[in-house]
Amino acid sequence: MVAPYEHASCLTELSEDVNAAVSNLARALLPAMRKVMRPDGFNVGYNLGKVAGAGIHEHLHLHIVPRWSGDSNLLPVLGDTRVISEHIEDTYGRLRKQILEDGLD
Repeated sequence: MVAPYEHASCLTELSEDVNAAVSNLARALLPAMRKVMRPDGFNVGYNLGKVAGAGIHEHLHLHIVPRWSGDSNLLPVLGDTRVISEHIEDTYGRLRKQILEDGLD
């Protein structure tokens, strides 16, 4: 998840600089996620508004969801049905190590 410091509920409310920074960070994170998690693809996007699934609808954030052939589709994942194969802190540690090796910190 990429969350800007700037509070906004819609992309149209973000400054150009912040919008570019969120996009650039997502682009920089994808290679590390590919190396560490080895997904077959990704879902990348925003949930804008409460009805769209935004948990904190006053503060947008970009989701980067790794996907593998044969996994459950994205809607159950967003609906709080998740298959967790490792603790989130283990995933964080592996991704952080790769990000540091890639020089992105």
